[in-house]
Amino acid sequence: METVRFERDPARPGLATITLNRPDKLNGINVKMHEELQQVCRELQDDYTTRVVILTGAGRAFSAGADLRERRPTQPASDLDRRLRVGVGERTSGLLERLDQVTIAAVNGLCIGGAVVFASCCDLRLAAASAWFSIPEVDVGLPLTWNALPRLMRELGPARTKELVMTCDRFDAEDALRWGFVNRVYPDAELMPAALALAEKLLAKDEMILAMTKSAANALAQSMVPEQVTYADREQMLLGYKLRPPRARS
Repeated sequence: METVRFERDPARPGLATITLNRPDKLNGINVKMHEELQQVCRELQDDYTTRVVILTGAGRAFSAGADLRERRPTQPASDLDRRLRVGVGERTSGLLERLDQVTIAAVNGLCIGGAVVFASCCDLRLAAASAWFSIPEVDVGLPLTWNALPRLMRELGPARTKELVMTCDRFDAEDALRWGFVNRVYPDAELMPAALALAEKLLAKDEMILAMTKSAANALAQSMVPEQVTYADREQMLLGYKLRPPRARS
């Protein structure tokens, strides 16, 4: 794979790690990365031996979010084709959120926009002390889509979600911990060892009870704020591109 590393841990049977792997681009999420993440998630859907998955980023970033500079080589054939294309982030985040495995986001460095969405799709979130977060879509003239709002509402509550999405203010790992978006913050060098230790703790649990607990917790979360409320995300994104200020198109 070009943009994602997927590794099963021979020393820890049942553990796999997905690494966003475009370090020269701060792991910006391009179409290829979406395609490869979707491929990995579909492979995991049929994998009952892998029980815990760690999601992290290569280099000094978790991810700088959607790569807005990338353009597809071909023009969309129709409005339905365009609608399908802008829904790629929604499909990737949905596949990640619906994995049966317990997922741990190990957030190293910056985590922006779509990367915050990916982190919110994971069951548990750990952050390096130097990590920071930003949801800048409004400032670049785009609505926040990828079914992000229901997920953020569940984790942060309505007022904090509206504040962060509307102001686009950057927040650090300690803010994220205080607001309940991440479970723990560790010194940078201890982040991955802590993620591995958490994975080992989970792998030691009864596999069926753990799976049932995740399913029940996810069902309860969906009943609080169902993702179906964002059924028009793709149309909002299409409208956002049409209305996007020229200065933001670079």
